[in-house]
Amino acid sequence: MGEFWPVADVLAHLAGQWRVDRTVRDLAGGGEGRFEGATLFSPLDGGGLLHQESGTFTWQGVARPAERTLRFLPGPHPGTADVRFADGRPFHDLDLASGHHIADHPCSADLYRGEFTVQDADHWRTVWRVAGPTKDLLLTTDYVRQ
Repeated sequence: MGEFWPVADVLAHLAGQWRVDRTVRDLAGGGEGRFEGATLFSPLDGGGLLHQESGTFTWQGVARPAERTLRFLPGPHPGTADVRFADGRPFHDLDLASGHHIADHPCSADLYRGEFTVQDADHWRTVWRVAGPTKDLLLTTDYVRQ
């Protein structure tokens, strides 16, 4: 990918609704899936954003409803975010001041490594590489502002 688009304030930038298109590849087993839906970043009491994603996940031809909730809280430095699961457990940090960020999240014996890139005001992408004894996945998500 070429140039990145710097974001001074992650939370201000993400606020609102985004169309989501995600591909999921099982690198070990060869399976492929796709998630199509939307993510709404809405204000949380006390600061931050509630990330609510919903749509349809299709895995090997079988479509099912899917959803997830995350909390994007103000990070330790101005303009950054502390991303947490719905139950408050830490997920990863997020700093898009350069338009590009890499974050790690250990999950049991597996490691999730996320790469975040901002293309412009209305397009950003996450690529999660999940590797370890139980998973070998590549998840690529494109977000387009609605």
